[in-house]
Amino acid sequence: MFKVNKDRCIGCGACVGTANEVFDFDDDNLATVVNQPTEENINDAKEALENCPTNAIIEEE
Repeated sequence: MFKVNKDRCIGCGACVGTANEVFDFDDDNLATVVNQPTEENINDAKEALENCPTNAIIEEE
């Protein structure tokens, strides 16, 4: 399960640009998970996690 730590997110949009089927902006212009990754987009979601400049994306089991 993917989550976004709102205290760390700076709203840069890197995750939205990488995995827009999983991440989007909320009303505060911070990233949020709109859909959990599927088999088709899990690699994009993991790339977004790895490239988040503030490590705001968390993958929990």
